Amino acid sequence: MQAQHRPGLMHDQWPVVAAVAVGGAGGACARYGATLLWPQTPGHFPWTTFWVNITGCAVIGVFMVVITEVWAAHRLVRPFFGTGVLGGYTTFSTYAVEIRRLTDAHEAVTAFGYAAGTLAAALAAVWSAAWATRRALAWRAR
Repeated sequence: MQAQHRPGLMHDQWPVVAAVAVGGAGGACARYGATLLWPQTPGHFPWTTFWVNITGCAVIGVFMVVITEVWAAHRLVRPFFGTGVLGGYTTFSTYAVEIRRLTDAHEAVTAFGYAAGTLAAALAAVWSAAWATRRALAWRAR
């Protein structure tokens, strides 16, 4: 069975693709700027990537509460900011490469601490940011 060609399907997606691309470029530039401001020393704990990923998770926690519980956002806001900006800003690939580099440099304890610490801190950041946003919104509504 052959899938039917729907001519309008991709046409409708171009604004979303453009929003993700523009947002991703901005987020990636912000991450690159962070690496220039706070360069990392090879073989040491990669603090810059750690904090970029943690702050990105905190921002997504706030963002998701705002756009799902408070504000009916335009259909391009989530792809632009969530997928684009924050997807370009945070980095799983660099995180994985840095774990590998630490392991290759015989820094297994640092590599494990970085791997586990990033995971724990990222989950804590998104959860606590979402919780704090809900609390702040409830306080503001009083």
